[in-house]
Amino acid sequence: MMPAGAPKVLIVDDQPDTLTMLSDALEFEGMTPLRAADGRGALSMIGETSPDIILLDAIMPGMDGFEVCRVLKTEMGLSDLPVVFMTGRNDSEHVVKALACGGVDFVSKPIILSELFARMRVHLANSRKTRSARDALDSIGRRIVAVDDTGAIAWATPQAQELLTRIGLRPEEGAALPWELKQWMLEKESQDLVRLYRRFDRAVEFRIMERRGEGTTLLRLIDRAVGTGEERLVAAFDISLREAEVLLWLTHGKSNKEIAEILQLSPRTINKHLEQIFEKLGIENRTAAATMSVRVLWD
Repeated sequence: MMPAGAPKVLIVDDQPDTLTMLSDALEFEGMTPLRAADGRGALSMIGETSPDIILLDAIMPGMDGFEVCRVLKTEMGLSDLPVVFMTGRNDSEHVVKALACGGVDFVSKPIILSELFARMRVHLANSRKTRSARDALDSIGRRIVAVDDTGAIAWATPQAQELLTRIGLRPEEGAALPWELKQWMLEKESQDLVRLYRRFDRAVEFRIMERRGEGTTLLRLIDRAVGTGEERLVAAFDISLREAEVLLWLTHGKSNKEIAEILQLSPRTINKHLEQIFEKLGIENRTAAATMSVRVLWD
């Protein structure tokens, strides 16, 4: 029996010997293997089993691996699910196709297991961090939108979807931002990271949070009629904006380690910010800080 929380790995290959070999090796490594012998079977299993990572044969009869990856990334909305392609061919055309359809890595057959497992652990760790940050954004009510390099929405938190709908914009995956916002966002040489968008007597601020290497830009949306939680904490307690961010995540029950991952800071830096927050608020612990913060945020 696999330990609770063991990563679930879906192996997709039309060769029974490969399925058996990888399944046995994954079990030995403490992972939970799932098997599919073709592309359509794999897509059915993904919806039922929610794997943490997929090992996908590129060349299979019927639906090949590239089409499987395209469907799960674009039609099933599983953009964060890491897919590692496997193939007996090692030419550049296959590598390009694997990465273009959403794969995160590419290994050649015959597979060197030690190398495969090392790569898988990296992709599993990155995926967990991404999901953790996304879940945290959802739980705290952050209005975050991820936009691809064409100006189309890749994903959005529920709160961002609600605000986009309120100002008459389509919030679903693949929907394009208005022309003026898209042009501003794609001006990568510009230092203007904030753009105010007005519609239906409502002003919404779009802030560029991060430009990621894979061509995705993270935007934060702020309803200027309400302001942000951080801004209210800054005004109430005379603390810095970074201290307000730390206090906001603390109020929502995040540990120092989780806050460090979300804000991309070291745990030691988070500890220093908390010391300064406690001193400025005249308190001694996290519970007191959260209590004072709640009174401001939910007043």
